[in-house]
Amino acid sequence: MKETKLELIVGVFVLVGLAALTYLAVKLGKLEVIGVDQRYVQAVFDSAAGLKPGAAVEIAGVQVGQVKRIALDGERAIVTLALHSGVKVHKDAIASIRTRGLIGDKYISLSPGGSDPELAAGEKIRDTESGVDLEQIIGEFIHGSAGSSGSAKGSDQGGDKPNDKEK
Repeated sequence: MKETKLELIVGVFVLVGLAALTYLAVKLGKLEVIGVDQRYVQAVFDSAAGLKPGAAVEIAGVQVGQVKRIALDGERAIVTLALHSGVKVHKDAIASIRTRGLIGDKYISLSPGGSDPELAAGEKIRDTESGVDLEQIIGEFIHGSAGSSGSAKGSDQGGDKPNDKEK
């Protein structure tokens, strides 16, 4: 009798542990086991560099959805956003790619707009702002400052001449 009671307690403990691990895996992996009522809209960006599927979509710092898919259409990136059904986004909404911190994860920040017609499922957000590509900026700074140092001397000399005439 004692052995069966001990085995039962161990069995229940193992089941509770497996349930806890399953819950954590679903929550940390951002999986959706039970279908959440979502609405899909698209946003077209010049560049979606650093943005990944599963990235957060936020309005005023509150997560209201996630990036489902990123595809290429010609030379532009089409980003499909899965928004919670209760979220209202109007036709004049603005979608921006932002970065958490200096070198953090990229996410989409939505400004929902205020026009009368609401954006329907499957429609595109027209106004978008691509994210800042830090590598590109650093590259332009390095190459730009080396290339502009010769032209800066010429402009400085030209700028000194009027001052020399005044003296």
